[in-house]
Amino acid sequence: MTPIDPWDLIATERYAESGYPHELWRQLRREAPVLRCEPGRDVSPFYAVTKYDDIVHVSKNPNQFLNAPRLAIFPGLVPPEGGGAPARHLLNMDPPDHGIFRRIASSRFTPRALRSLTGAIEKIARDVVRRAPGPGNAFDFVECVAAPFPLHVLAEILGVPEADWDRLFRWTNETIGSADPEYQQAGEDANATASRSRLELFEYFAALAEERRARPADDLASLIANSQPGGEAIPTFEMLSYFYLIVVAGNETTRNALSGGVMALIEHPEALARLRAEPQLLETAVEEILRWTTPVIQFTRTAAADCELRGIPIQAGESLCLFYPSANRDEDIFDAPFEFRIDRQPNRHLAFGIGEHFCLGANLARLELRLMLETLLSSWDSLELTGAPDRLHSSFVGGIKRLPVRVD
Repeated sequence: MTPIDPWDLIATERYAESGYPHELWRQLRREAPVLRCEPGRDVSPFYAVTKYDDIVHVSKNPNQFLNAPRLAIFPGLVPPEGGGAPARHLLNMDPPDHGIFRRIASSRFTPRALRSLTGAIEKIARDVVRRAPGPGNAFDFVECVAAPFPLHVLAEILGVPEADWDRLFRWTNETIGSADPEYQQAGEDANATASRSRLELFEYFAALAEERRARPADDLASLIANSQPGGEAIPTFEMLSYFYLIVVAGNETTRNALSGGVMALIEHPEALARLRAEPQLLETAVEEILRWTTPVIQFTRTAAADCELRGIPIQAGESLCLFYPSANRDEDIFDAPFEFRIDRQPNRHLAFGIGEHFCLGANLARLELRLMLETLLSSWDSLELTGAPDRLHSSFVGGIKRLPVRVD
């Protein structure tokens, strides 16, 4: 096979400069779909898994491929000295604990539960677009639309006061973007930024949980704070990690799918024109946007015992890194995967993962994207890019920090 530098798969600066390495993933799918990588620079070895069927197989066998202890590949984030057990949260829990903890909030994200929120989410979408600069103006789509929209929706569901929304926005930026110099305070590295933002977010939700235990309300914060998974009160750290996951995952992924989706529609004007003419395609357009953008780049699994994947021997304790954007461009699964087709069917993308850890908020994300696209199409007659996107320094989430646009 043509030699590759494993660092190119996980280098945060590479994603910031060039976006997703689709050509590199295409090469790996063709020549080495399960490749042992030793990137060095404080990053432990891992197997890069780039084919759709292999990622599905690993994801659907949680007893053979564990979520704990290694969540993902985070260059620049070094585990604390002395090791110790990792923080427990939904993303790194395995059965049976994962199912028990997932059920804490799952009732709030069912299609039936979300139908009752549709009106409120529509209003948030209209309010966000109304506050953005109107026709004839240029502005940053992320700052004015893509960032505030999912944050305000989550705040509504959680019951977070509007006065605190800006702080949540800052904490999520710093958590996901801890390797990005823009989000690091003076003298900080990625470890310091991640630790500080996580601590501040934990302190905030500890106070909110205490308040909701004293005075419960009909919101997700009260549900989490007063939950009793397995018949016992949820331990404090697991409770705070639950809040942390809901806020960070629910905000960042939808924000970046919306930003990337709008950019894809602008770059494919025939698709945008067709969507205006045929709004009944909104649901399939949302699915294609999710496949095309795939905001979460990678998670890892750990082999529970010696095994093989596609004939490659993997020892117990070794890591497999699952690259979801690569799976979503797999030529063996998708017809013309590098074409943006808003009417693509079937579209069995893995933007939300698959198996035990299928995204808890998938239904909410789909609803948010559909309602915001409806609002944008009815509010603006034209939409164009006025510059290149400014991308996040991250090989975990494909973030867009700024997207300059003009509307008419």
